[in-house]
Amino acid sequence: MLEAVDNGLLTLGESGRKAVYFHLQNIYSLKKEDIADKPEVFAEGLRKIFGVGAAVIEKATVKSLYEKLGIKYEEKKNHDFMTYIRDAQQILDE
Repeated sequence: MLEAVDNGLLTLGESGRKAVYFHLQNIYSLKKEDIADKPEVFAEGLRKIFGVGAAVIEKATVKSLYEKLGIKYEEKKNHDFMTYIRDAQQILDE
């Protein structure tokens, strides 16, 4: 999950990625290594930082995560970040 988040945040460039991690830790007390355990806090933080623009980062993160897990990514209407994360977890649990 952490690698996928790193890849998703790279859409902002290296300095942008570092800035997001900084804000998540200082504003939400969410350390980089805790994102996998608290993806909902990560998503909420992105939305507060970027508004609707967070969707671009969330999508890049989900695509990267699915690729790393060997799951085919399919864009689905009305699916948000957490729904994709839950879907991936469900597939892995099968």
